Amino acid sequence: MLSLGLARRLRDAGLTWEPASGDRFVLLGPEMTDDVFVLSDMVADVHHFPSGPVIGFNGTVEWALDSVSADDALWLPTEEQLRERLGDAFDRLERTGDGFRVVCGAAAFEALWADDAYALALLERLGA
Repeated sequence: MLSLGLARRLRDAGLTWEPASGDRFVLLGPEMTDDVFVLSDMVADVHHFPSGPVIGFNGTVEWALDSVSADDALWLPTEEQLRERLGDAFDRLERTGDGFRVVCGAAAFEALWADDAYALALLERLGA
């Protein structure tokens, strides 16, 4: 799973999120970043309001939390979503001795996890 630090850097670099079923996210609160949520039509889903998307928690009677603004959530894009955002810039993913390397043209980005290597490549593409 993508590290929170890289997810924050991607958001700050301008990566936009249109919440969709299956997306993973954390809530941006000091006590909530350890809990990863997944958008689902059964438990947490997206409600679209003029003020912006709101994530609704349906059927979670043990919580007093009914919904949060998408701005209060940090998207944790998957490896596939990151690769999709790289588009034609992505050439290949390679396994290294202790991690992964994403190659985009002449540039290579290495990390322990494939998700993080993709994120580093995307940060470069976003100019961050």
